[in-house]
Amino acid sequence: MSIKALIFDMDGTMIDSMPTHKFAWIEFARRHGIIMDVPEMMRRTTGRTVVECMNVLFDRAMTAAQALPLAHEKEAIYRELYAPIFSEVKGFKSFLNKAYEAGLAVGIGTAGDAPNVTFALSHLKLVREPSVIVRGDMGLAGKPEPTIFLEAAKRLGFAPSECVVFEDAPFGIEAARRAGMRAVAITTTHSAAELAGEHVIAVAPDYEALMSANFFNNVHG
Repeated sequence: MSIKALIFDMDGTMIDSMPTHKFAWIEFARRHGIIMDVPEMMRRTTGRTVVECMNVLFDRAMTAAQALPLAHEKEAIYRELYAPIFSEVKGFKSFLNKAYEAGLAVGIGTAGDAPNVTFALSHLKLVREPSVIVRGDMGLAGKPEPTIFLEAAKRLGFAPSECVVFEDAPFGIEAARRAGMRAVAITTTHSAAELAGEHVIAVAPDYEALMSANFFNNVHG
């Protein structure tokens, strides 16, 4: 198959941050006196925008003006917790460099907001940052809606069929399917079975495993 562009989700895909997001939700809920089913909250919100997440947690429809201050509080907790233990998903930066060497375009399609993207990139210290970044605070619907990935493909200048999405969450894998894109499942937070789909062309625990499996030789023609 011939692939022209790679689109990466961020949390759990570029950086190994999902356990810390879970702890941040627990702390945020504690501060607000909310009893939360943690696995259910993660299942329902991973890949959703910050406004959508607050609607789920508080179980009511909020305007952006109501939800954003709460979302910023939760994400500040996350960044404070994660900064001392920040880590990429193993092999991500090397994999990204190989993608550039192969002449592939690269974008980010994340439900994360601008402060979290800035936080991640400042810690990753990439030699070359992706040319396109589409976030969940840009007025687009969160995953499993395909909007974020479609916008990333549009800005990269490629058809959905020419793009491969890298995702760690079921909502993201489904968003790629709805976008008409192939996907690679990174099993940092979910099992291969949970990330299965006919459009999933590879499954791996990290990028070192993908490189060991000669990913670029298999997909770039």
